[in-house]
Amino acid sequence: MAAGGIVRQDQQPVFVLHTYPFRETSLVVELFSRQFGRVAAIAKGARRPRSALRGMLQTFQPLLATWSGKSELRNLHTLDWGEGLLLLNGDALMCGFYLNELLLRLLPREDAHEALYDHYAQTLRALASDAPHAPTLRRMELKMLQELGYAVPLTHQLDNMPIRAENEYLYQPERGALIPDARGWDAQESGVQLLGKTLLDMARDDYSDPATLLQSKQLMRMLLTHHLGDKPLHTRQLLIDLQEL
Repeated sequence: MAAGGIVRQDQQPVFVLHTYPFRETSLVVELFSRQFGRVAAIAKGARRPRSALRGMLQTFQPLLATWSGKSELRNLHTLDWGEGLLLLNGDALMCGFYLNELLLRLLPREDAHEALYDHYAQTLRALASDAPHAPTLRRMELKMLQELGYAVPLTHQLDNMPIRAENEYLYQPERGALIPDARGWDAQESGVQLLGKTLLDMARDDYSDPATLLQSKQLMRMLLTHHLGDKPLHTRQLLIDLQEL
């Protein structure tokens, strides 16, 4: 049944993306659920010290949620721990908040993306296990755009010719990879200049080359800015301040 017709859903796998106050004692909880996508629910009384829900509203933890209702704001009834509690510290914690902000900005409500949910869970496990943060973020950013239907061609250029590792390209959000004409780059054209090897490495999920890591960061930053619009991400600036992630 479509999400809009759901009366009650029991023990659904979710992650908490964000919470904010609602009236005097409650919270609105933004959940990322595997089966129903992003769901907003009211946790009644969750701001009270003795609330059973209060201690369960933990970001980055696999949870099982029960909610009901047909309106845009559902009623959250229970939360239980899921499998495998995660601990994110330091820069890994900031990376997690960055990914949550991306999901809140890009993921429509009640639009299921099971593969993206699974990749998000995998990304959190990688961050909790001290995997290198930069390639972990690039993988999640790319997966997010691809799963949400934004084309990110990596193996073929605009005219459908295969990308060649040794060539330099100009990558544009709505067009993909372009090669310069005989006059070189047009100063009026916006985009990111990168090597074909970077695009092919990303297609292979190989970020071992430092040049690939640097250019993939520039590419994903441009693509995300294009799709997010004028409103900047708060957590991205914090990451930039901490280190080049």
